[in-house]
Amino acid sequence: MNRVYVCSCFGVTEKQVKDHAAAGACTPRQIASASKAGTDCGSCVRRIQSILGRGNCPRRELLDQGMPALTSDAVESEGLSEAA
Repeated sequence: MNRVYVCSCFGVTEKQVKDHAAAGACTPRQIASASKAGTDCGSCVRRIQSILGRGNCPRRELLDQGMPALTSDAVESEGLSEAA
């Protein structure tokens, strides 16, 4: 399997970033909370931003209503633990 690493420091792949985004992560900070990507040297933050895209948040309507878009339940149900 060909893995494209976004974060070399923590071994986070592009697929993992996309999976976290699908689970509701809309910002690099939320990706960092879910996977640690971008929290060491920081060289991957721009790549994470480009993967997330501008305003491309599948759960944006939840944020607009003041509700959390990324919950621990969503992460667990999507199988997106740090070990994923």
